[in-house]
Order: sequence, then structure tokens, then C-alpha cells
Amino acid sequence: MEVILLERVEKLGQMGQVVKVKPGFARNYLLPLKKAMRATKANLEHFEKQRVHLEAMNLERRKDAEAIAPKLNGLSVVVIRQAGETGVLYGSVSNRDIADAVTAAGVKIERSQVAIDQPIKTLGLFPVRIVLHPEVSQNVTVNVARSAEEAGLQAQRGAMVTAADLIDEDEEEAETTTEGEAEEA
Repeated sequence: MEVILLERVEKLGQMGQVVKVKPGFARNYLLPLKKAMRATKANLEHFEKQRVHLEAMNLERRKDAEAIAPKLNGLSVVVIRQAGETGVLYGSVSNRDIADAVTAAGVKIERSQVAIDQPIKTLGLFPVRIVLHPEVSQNVTVNVARSAEEAGLQAQRGAMVTAADLIDEDEEEAETTTEGEAEEA
């Protein structure tokens, strides 16, 4: 099926291009989301009349996205989840969880704007791409931890913290406390 793209679609083409796609992709995604229209003679003429208006709308949405992008630059959000001792989560972190965490951090985004390359099923720090506009995206660091304390340690170290690391750190703190008390005496 041939369609006319009404906006830039990643891995497909630019606005105004006539591209051939599978019928299911057009019917279930492109057409309902108003990202494309069927490539008929009448629609081509209609698109050419509306092109200036569509480009202006696209430019306005892009400017809005570019205004939000600096707020996301360098943003790190914490997602608290239960996990086993090896750091494997009981479940996974979804687009909705990340969108909620970013919204709680002060930047309102939709879950459809979160692009996760691979499922997040372990504790640790993960870079996640937020697509504000087809031409504007920003990376956010998602810190998945069991507790806020553990999230702080992960942010300091830049790596996953396991239960054994927490126990070792508690022992080190106890040793330094006893050494400090011994020096005072």
C-alpha cells in the first residue's frame, strides 16, 4: 500500500514522501495516528494544498520539543523495584514507569515518547531515549534500585549495587566507627 507521510517517520521517510508500506502497518499505525494518508490522486492534490500548513504545524511542534529538550538533558530518574539478590527484577521497568518518573521530575511526557532499546530487567543505570519529536530526542538516565539509599550508591559508583555490596559497605562503616572510637580513647 502506498501512503503519503504527513510527518517524519523514523526508518521510513520525510514529510511529503510517498512510500510503500505493508497494508497492516498503514491501517493499524500510520493512518489512525494521522502520520500518513493513502496515496490517491485526490489525496496528493489535497496534500499539496495543505503542505504549507502542515510544515508550519510541524515546525511549531519541533520548536516546542526543542524548548523541552534542555530540561531533559542530563536528567536522572530513580525507579524503585523489588529484585532478587543477584539484581534481577521481579518484573521489568516499562515505558509507563519511566514516563511517570520523568513527569514526577518536572517534565511532562507521554509513555509513547519513551524509546527503550531493550527490556530493563535488572538493577542498574540505563540510558533511555525520550523522543519529543521525530527530529528531537534526548537521553535520560534511569536508575533502577531496590531503595533510595541504593539508588544513591549506584549513582555515585555508576554501576549496579548488589546486596553483597551493601553488606560490605555496612561492615566498612562499622570498622571506621570502631577505629574512630578507639582513637578517641
